[in-house]
Amino acid sequence: MDKPSLPKGTRDFGPAQMARRQYLMETIRQVFRSYGFLPLETPAMENLSTLTGKYGEEGDQLLFKILNSGDFLRDIAPEKLRVKDSRKITPDISEKGLRYDLTVPFARYVVMNRHEIALPFKRYQMQPVWRADRPQKGRYREFYQCDADVVGTDSLICEAEIIGMITEVFAKLNLKEYSIKINHRGVLSGLAELAGVKEKETSLFVAIDKLEKIGEEKVREELLAQGFANEQVTTAFDVLTFSGRTEDKLKFLRAKFTGVPTGTKGVDDLTEVFRLLDQYGISSQHVDFDIALARGLSYYTGCIFEVKIHGVAIGSVSGGGRYDNLTQAFGSKERLSGVGISFGIDRIYDALDELKLFPESAQTSTRVLVCHFDEATRAYGLPVVKQLREKGVATEIYPDITKVKKQLDYADRKRIAFAVVIGADEMASGQLTVKNLATGEQQKKTIDELVASLAS
Repeated sequence: MDKPSLPKGTRDFGPAQMARRQYLMETIRQVFRSYGFLPLETPAMENLSTLTGKYGEEGDQLLFKILNSGDFLRDIAPEKLRVKDSRKITPDISEKGLRYDLTVPFARYVVMNRHEIALPFKRYQMQPVWRADRPQKGRYREFYQCDADVVGTDSLICEAEIIGMITEVFAKLNLKEYSIKINHRGVLSGLAELAGVKEKETSLFVAIDKLEKIGEEKVREELLAQGFANEQVTTAFDVLTFSGRTEDKLKFLRAKFTGVPTGTKGVDDLTEVFRLLDQYGISSQHVDFDIALARGLSYYTGCIFEVKIHGVAIGSVSGGGRYDNLTQAFGSKERLSGVGISFGIDRIYDALDELKLFPESAQTSTRVLVCHFDEATRAYGLPVVKQLREKGVATEIYPDITKVKKQLDYADRKRIAFAVVIGADEMASGQLTVKNLATGEQQKKTIDELVASLAS
């Protein structure tokens, strides 16, 4: 018999990893809730008609398709089978696929439930997604996304609150060194117009997006090779390389974009976001206005965000932005503007692990182990376990009758904080031996004293 194995690009998460992941997700969930976001879940599978055409040709190729139930080949015309081209028979044998992201299912939900939801609609969603990508380090075929979106409002308060949520999540995770990069699609479009390359702006943005990876010289070479004139490239880089404080950049761009409405709108929106942050009392210490930030080019229409943690060899851990076309892909004529953010659970996990920032409490579940010597002391320990659990203290009793050393070794392997040892003396006196397994300190306590001290 073959040994069991996992599909490529998937992983098991053991109890220790799951404890950390749950701590991380619960931290983010608490912040989402505090900002008024409501939970939403959608099915793992969607109709292919919902998924296809939303992610571009490359995205369509990465969709995991689900074969129809039953004898799915029975009604296929023989000539289609002889061609041996799976794309030609896919519509006949597969009607559903695994979700590729959380945004398209969210858009489908909004369209289907438009008259039942109150606008603006704030939802968060934390579920796995699947992509038939080539597995490699840091890239999996099954992974979690953690999204929060607001739809049905143009207010830039939403952008300010996204920055607020990021700073709160990172404060709770004890992450101190990070940057929240922000830009605006209008600033990028204004830059293209300023350089006289409006008709080729997508090519310009794609090249700009590589600046951090390959550097200015290589990006210039790439643009010139694509037919951009030298003066056009120079004009673009005169803007891209401007440095200074946020106020300086906004003032510089406002002057540059005189007579360029798209660019001016971008500057106005960013100015308002920073004004709202100040009114909120949300620190902009970690916020970096990056004129060269370009992401989600075919998707975002307003502010765009990207978050990186310093001191770790990991890419962006969060990103998002403003969009105006969420529901139009499903034929809705109603314009619903929205803005959203997505946290990369796996990358944040790796960063916290590398920086050793996971608290001890995130690595344990059981707090107390009740140990015993025989059937009588085990029976005496059962109501102790019950009382501790009723007070919210995670407690186990060792199930087998065996040496206390073996029971304590078990507690040590599970990183259990306290052991309550019950022997004949403890039963006679009612004073239980409570051992702090981290320090080795021992105390005698009654059941009521034990419950009161651990419950607090």
